Amino acid sequence: MATAPVFGTIDQRFSDEPLALGPVNFSKIAVVSTSTGADATLFPAGVSSDPTSYKAVRFSSGDTAFTSKLGTGYLADAVAAVNAQIAAGSQAADITVIRCAESVLTDAAAKLAATQANIIAGLQALKAAPAKINATPRLVGVPGYTAQRVGSTANPVIAALPEVLAALLAIAVVDVDDSSSANAIDSREDIGSERIMPVGVAARVFDTDGIAVITRPMAPRILGLITANDFRNGGKPFEPFANRQIYGLVGTSRDIPFDLRDGSVDGQQMLAAEVSIVVRGETDIDGAIADGGFVFIGTDNCATDGDVWQQIHQVRGADCIDVEHMRLTRQFLGRKVSASNAEAWINSLKFNLRDHKAASDILGYKTEFKPDQNSAEQVRLGRLTVDLGIEEAPVFRVAKRNVRRYRQAVVDLVADIAARINASAIL
Repeated sequence: MATAPVFGTIDQRFSDEPLALGPVNFSKIAVVSTSTGADATLFPAGVSSDPTSYKAVRFSSGDTAFTSKLGTGYLADAVAAVNAQIAAGSQAADITVIRCAESVLTDAAAKLAATQANIIAGLQALKAAPAKINATPRLVGVPGYTAQRVGSTANPVIAALPEVLAALLAIAVVDVDDSSSANAIDSREDIGSERIMPVGVAARVFDTDGIAVITRPMAPRILGLITANDFRNGGKPFEPFANRQIYGLVGTSRDIPFDLRDGSVDGQQMLAAEVSIVVRGETDIDGAIADGGFVFIGTDNCATDGDVWQQIHQVRGADCIDVEHMRLTRQFLGRKVSASNAEAWINSLKFNLRDHKAASDILGYKTEFKPDQNSAEQVRLGRLTVDLGIEEAPVFRVAKRNVRRYRQAVVDLVADIAARINASAIL
């Protein structure tokens, strides 16, 4: 370290002004599942008995060097499903896959249980993956292994998800029992997480031979929709993604009755239970969601009724702001506590919220530094507290029209007739 001169100049540069922040990407996808025939070197199949056997592989969904080696099955279908939703102007999605071994047991129940055990261990590998792949996936799917239930027992893969999602600040779209609305709702009742969105219908798609039509999980298609919706909105996760087309489908596992005006139909009842759906558009049908195509409808997670975080896009938006503020704050940690440094830190957070408000990402915000939350004893320990009020924008999902007769129009008509008759009488 240089010594200050006795006779000379000293130049000092201060950094006590508010700081800006680059974009935070909340559109990266992670898929944990099985894939038959995948390249064992590039995509090794992890087993629960050996946690080191799992490998997180990150790639662009348009890179055939990876996609051509995924084999067949759920992982390959998930990547194809995401690619089918890519927004105009985008080329591919950022995907991380963790391949898990499918059990070779002959008993169906034992085979499923063993495979799900491998999947659950794979989720733990995903939890530790960000440091290895230099990215944090915020959209998680476990296609093929979330809809099964044994008796009244909750699905173990879904039960293992909240811990992983909380660690990653991620959400998951999961398939639940699609055989009926009652079974889908029954499956949803086993879930109590604001980070999980259930979908109660499966996809019908062409197999890789382009001839046979097979049933595949819907969840990866919704993940692709979310990524595309983020891209259309500047790469930010604040926009809802309901009432959007799902591409690449030839049908759904069952037709779900839906009417915009009737809350008693199956589709509306599933939405009331926070189970998302995909319904077919119908031409010239008044209560249809669209004139054609297959439309995703869903806004809610599995939080308890009345929870202020029940709309899942608001959870994603709040997570994004949390990460942004974390990255801003870490640049101030280690400095001395002074009025100028504290002001710079708080203004950095405030200006970040100002920009989100200007972009209509949030409805409004309030930033306060309250003396009663910052005692002299706490400040002496280097602890500062700022109080933030942030209101995320809700999704528009019910339009109510109050219509009544307008008597004044008749009065105006009478006046108009009278004016015309009286004018002609003068002539």
